[in-house]
Amino acid sequence: MEKKTKKEYRYFLKDSIRKTVDFSQTDQSKGLKPPPLEKPYSEGAAIIELPKPENWNSIGEVDLSSAIGNRKSRRQYRKEALTLDELSYLLWATQGIRGKPYGGNAFRTVPSAGCRHAFETYLAIFQVEGLKQGVYRYLPLTHELLWESSPPQLSEEVSRATFGQAFTGRGAATFIWTAIPYRMEWRYGPAAYKVIALDAGHVCQNLYLACEAIGAGTCAIAAYNQDVVDALLGVDGEDEFVIYLAPVGKVTETF
Repeated sequence: MEKKTKKEYRYFLKDSIRKTVDFSQTDQSKGLKPPPLEKPYSEGAAIIELPKPENWNSIGEVDLSSAIGNRKSRRQYRKEALTLDELSYLLWATQGIRGKPYGGNAFRTVPSAGCRHAFETYLAIFQVEGLKQGVYRYLPLTHELLWESSPPQLSEEVSRATFGQAFTGRGAATFIWTAIPYRMEWRYGPAAYKVIALDAGHVCQNLYLACEAIGAGTCAIAAYNQDVVDALLGVDGEDEFVIYLAPVGKVTETF
């Protein structure tokens, strides 16, 4: 198989593809119904209600300049659980919905190209008050958690899925974001992929900043075994696949 050149790999970083796309032929332009804002789930699924923003009691305050100035990747965490308020806050900060959805769109706490928001948020929960260890999915439309599975030795499985980076399974929870590309393809066709990657950065940066308000830390992870981590979540690896991870845990050093 012929090797790709640097030039061909770098093409992904440019917006040159926009000149080649016939946007009149996208599914949006053809009048097709937009994909769901949230991945559906089966009736009778185990749902956990999260504290709403107006009911948070344990969230500290940090000014924006301090949060930005203190932000750094942290890989060592205390053996301390997150509260459900704190987890709720981090989920809201990274994928929470502002206002009511309309016409297949929903404004969130992070920007997204065309308001398409191609991600689902999964959580490997290790130490969160009131939650058993396991894999969960965030339901942004109702601000709830959906229990997905309880794999044995979850901490070791997450570490294995990230090529032995042990700290990814030693925090209180690891955020695992999947992409559902069609949400973006519906509007942008072949021009969708670069902006999906850009959007992932917006989400994780919000997690970094939100962690500063609760005495926690995180570290963005882009090195992982695609097949292993997709299998851990039970996603098909084609129409939905993992794109980014970030463990979260309480830290001693906050500056």
